[in-house]
Amino acid sequence: MTPNLPGSAGDGPGARSSPAGEPLAPPVARADAGSSSSAARRGGESAASGSRDGVGAGTRGTGTILADPAWRPDPRARLLWGTELVLSWLLPVIGFGVWVVLDDGRRGLQAGVGTALAIAVVATVAVIPVWRYAVHRWEITDEAVYTRVGWLTQESRVAPISRVQTVEIERGPLDRVFGLATVTVTTASSAGAVPIGGLDLPVAEDAVARLTRIAALHRGDAT
Repeated sequence: MTPNLPGSAGDGPGARSSPAGEPLAPPVARADAGSSSSAARRGGESAASGSRDGVGAGTRGTGTILADPAWRPDPRARLLWGTELVLSWLLPVIGFGVWVVLDDGRRGLQAGVGTALAIAVVATVAVIPVWRYAVHRWEITDEAVYTRVGWLTQESRVAPISRVQTVEIERGPLDRVFGLATVTVTTASSAGAVPIGGLDLPVAEDAVARLTRIAALHRGDAT
């Protein structure tokens, strides 16, 4: 699903998952004292670790410091990410098993390698999805699309609505199993597309519809 859009080429206290049918704007406005972010808006799309953006849909960037985007991914995203990690470990685990079967002369070494492998698998599968869910945020306002992703390295991005070109809903096999989708926002920027992953499918469809409406309004204002 790729509608063409008109137009030019830490956990926040209000953060929560956006259920289908609710506005894709923050539940609570937070007025934070500090420098205005309007200059950042005029500068176009940015990518900076740990950047913050205000959560008031009508007051974002007006005399406020950057605050966390308001919405989390769907909670099922943790299961999706955990499953992806399990699948990524299959080849090393199978390779280890083949080594154990074919080489019975290095049991001591195999025991050490097997223990380290088991710890690595359990640690990554148990920790990384929870960590990612604690970090990932997204929000759509009348002015821009805001995202924050990562776990060790975190990246926050701002994509002004005026630079949005297309919006896609992507669903891989695991996304379909868990009823999730990724919304990918393509912009007129060298920084590349802005993905919003781990969304409930109806929420993803609402996001596409909202972005289409907002982009149409921006084009109308420009003309």
